[in-house]
Amino acid sequence: MDEQLQDALKSLPHGPSFRFVDRLDSLDPGHEAVGIYQIRGDEAFLEGHFPGFPMMPGVILLEAIAQLGGVVAQSSLDDETMTDVRLTGIRAAKILGAAVPGDILHIRAKLEGRMGGLVQIEGEVAGPHGVLATARVTLSGTIA
Repeated sequence: MDEQLQDALKSLPHGPSFRFVDRLDSLDPGHEAVGIYQIRGDEAFLEGHFPGFPMMPGVILLEAIAQLGGVVAQSSLDDETMTDVRLTGIRAAKILGAAVPGDILHIRAKLEGRMGGLVQIEGEVAGPHGVLATARVTLSGTIA
């Protein structure tokens, strides 16, 4: 099953330098997933955010939710396959804490609804000291 989980990550169109899900811990295809990202400390954005006290930008925490949500949406066994899936909306976002190099982030994304090429995802990112971000994101794609 572990190989199947990792194969699901191949649906992400992002290159390695902009992928914020390292591995999947669980996947209920088309419904929900839990993923992991470890902040290595060498990510380019950390150099300027912030010198002397690097932390992962809140918008990237939201991007991690969207990326995992894309995996959930594209893994559905009941819905039509989508291509060119992109983040198109963010609602009810809250940044509740900071993530720093060495932190292991637990990302959860749950599909709330789908209509054609639009997908609504609810998710959160948690670090070693609790929840860091929550949001509802909308993804859009082309029905293949």
